Amino acid sequence: MANFDLDYRKRVLHVAPESALDAEDFSALESAIAPVLARDGALNGLVLEIGRFPGWDSLPALRRHLRFVRDHHEHVRRVAIVTDDALAALLEKLAAHFVSAEVRRFDAAGLDAAREWVGQGRHDVVS
Repeated sequence: MANFDLDYRKRVLHVAPESALDAEDFSALESAIAPVLARDGALNGLVLEIGRFPGWDSLPALRRHLRFVRDHHEHVRRVAIVTDDALAALLEKLAAHFVSAEVRRFDAAGLDAAREWVGQGRHDVVS
């Protein structure tokens, strides 16, 4: 299960997985960001707050995650990975090869800095 919050004004999505991800998590995320993508074409940023990488509850969930990334990575300007977990920290290096967004890792104590970084710059949103 993933908790998430979308700041429509700044166009920043904050995702914090609590347990193994399932396919419905990605459907919920897709529904949440669809209005922003339709209105503005992109998110300024994505903050992934990962205490411990939770994995997926099934192979279909993993496939749904990969499809979600494939379908949306070009619509995200920056990705901040907030974690102290060594395995989750590898996401920074892996993600850089598969997404068009600028990716940066922050220590768990750096959540505020991560939010600031992804929200910097372009706020050319229609109010």
